[in-house]
Amino acid sequence: MSNATAQRGVASSATRFRDRAIARRRRPWLRALVVVLVLALLAGAVWAVGWSSALAVRQVEVSGVDGAERRAVAALVEVPEGTPLARVDTAAVEARVRTRVTVAEVSVRRAWPGTLLVQVVPRTAAVVVRNPQGRLEVVDATGVAFGVVKKAPAGIPVVTATGSRGTTPEAMRTALTLLEALPEELAGKVSEVTVSSADLVRFTLGKRTVVWGGADDADRKVAIILALLGTKAEVIDVSAPDTPVTR
Repeated sequence: MSNATAQRGVASSATRFRDRAIARRRRPWLRALVVVLVLALLAGAVWAVGWSSALAVRQVEVSGVDGAERRAVAALVEVPEGTPLARVDTAAVEARVRTRVTVAEVSVRRAWPGTLLVQVVPRTAAVVVRNPQGRLEVVDATGVAFGVVKKAPAGIPVVTATGSRGTTPEAMRTALTLLEALPEELAGKVSEVTVSSADLVRFTLGKRTVVWGGADDADRKVAIILALLGTKAEVIDVSAPDTPVTR
């Protein structure tokens, strides 16, 4: 090998060494630059979602109810237009909507880029209660009164509350348990249901008075009533099904 060739090889090795050294010195700066860029992008994304008007509330959509009820629910949402959608407290919105007695359940969710969806499940009438003041109150399946009507809706049974204890949700649930437990052949003969409290419900079955009592042992009470219909008793008391009484 000539001296010239050897010198070129040494020069080439020195150049590669120098390039590698420069690259090693640049590498930390490049990593730092990449980290800074990533953090900047993340910060921009957080700002865009949480503070920018680009992803803000532009409309509130209420479904499940119509007309005046929809407007009343929308008024309870209380989320100003322009509020960043990501910062809307959906649990707080749901809590506000649930304060409306006609609402059984509500779900609030975000629909990007700018819509707040409010899905409402309204209460539905299970029974109508004639309260001690003579008003007809509509009650749902949980025993909650949620409205007053002039006339009971078609197909909804009417019960009479004899006092304030007869209008409680517990008393209403007892009445509903009775109505649900009665078989069709008995339900068609019931002319009046009277609720005095959660533990004392009576109903008129043909010419007989049946003392139902509370909500417990409903199926057993029905079986006893069916068995005692063959008697001439004017009153059938199954409030204590272990010791039913007739008179």
